[in-house]
Amino acid sequence: MATYTLPDLPYDYAALEPVISGEIVELHHDKHHAGYVKGANDTLERLEEAREKDEWGAVNGLEKSLAFHLSGHVLHSIYWRNMTGDGGGEPLEADGTGELADAIAESFGSFPRFRAQLSKAAATTQGSGWGVLAYEPVSGRLVVEQVYDHQGNVGQGSVPLLVFDAWEHAFYLQYRNQKVDFVEAMWRVVNWRDVSERYAAAKERANVLLIAP
Repeated sequence: MATYTLPDLPYDYAALEPVISGEIVELHHDKHHAGYVKGANDTLERLEEAREKDEWGAVNGLEKSLAFHLSGHVLHSIYWRNMTGDGGGEPLEADGTGELADAIAESFGSFPRFRAQLSKAAATTQGSGWGVLAYEPVSGRLVVEQVYDHQGNVGQGSVPLLVFDAWEHAFYLQYRNQKVDFVEAMWRVVNWRDVSERYAAAKERANVLLIAP
């Protein structure tokens, strides 16, 4: 059975400074993200053991554990590539066509309105969670979501495109309890080319999946 592996960072630890310190990136990637990968693999092993023994007393806890760790792994894998040291600004020509910028304007009215909604969603997530820009394939529009504790509040079938990590481990060493300041700073490192590529891929997959037989 295939297991999950920790992806390498696409840049050095210090590449996102001064927005995110190298110390935070190292701890976040090498400890926290690595912990989700290990947790997902350990849970898969326990589920395999449960199947072999036909013992299901712990299945509820195991399914929740898999959702928690696997969601953490997936969201963090997107998070690292959503950022770049020379990012920021607006997604006007990130894809060479302006397609992402047009979709944001259509779905939210304007880029400033979208930015305000995602910032507020990330900054007001209760406890631990994420603010997420996602592609919702049924309507074909972009939506902003809050993801709590890696396990819930995700639109059915939506595809994350841009994720802001609002867990304390993402910012506390540098921003203390000022989550709003961290979220505002995040806009300076957004990798719009990566977000645009994810948008194009999400639309293409949705077109294939939603075609009636």
